[in-house]
Amino acid sequence: MKKIGATLTVLFKKPFWVGIFERRYDDKIEVAKVIFGKEPKDYEVYDFVLTQYYNLKFSPAIKTEVINDRKINPKRLQKLAKKQASEVGIGTKAQQALKVQQEERKLERTKSSRAQREAKKQKQFELRQKKRYEKHRGH
Repeated sequence: MKKIGATLTVLFKKPFWVGIFERRYDDKIEVAKVIFGKEPKDYEVYDFVLTQYYNLKFSPAIKTEVINDRKINPKRLQKLAKKQASEVGIGTKAQQALKVQQEERKLERTKSSRAQREAKKQKQFELRQKKRYEKHRGH
């Protein structure tokens, strides 16, 4: 049976408010990070989720342990929710997923900058060759 869930954690990391989207399905988790800037109101977060959720770039899926969903006592559930709300930061799996995404983006940037450098070198080489050729032709 497939289990699908999503979580949004909004927290303050100096100097901005940050939203961490976690998307869970089966035994995998994907994470996306959004910077809100100033403290977002509830209706702003809701509007953001409705309009921008599908434009988010999620990290590659990371395998997680499957949590057994059994009926939990409502008081225990309330206590767990209060504890989770008071915790500062995000889950370690989410942090790992964000780190993987950051590393991938870093690799993409290095590849593109290397390609640009090589193209610039090639262009300069061709210009030198052209000048040299024209110089030898007596122009």
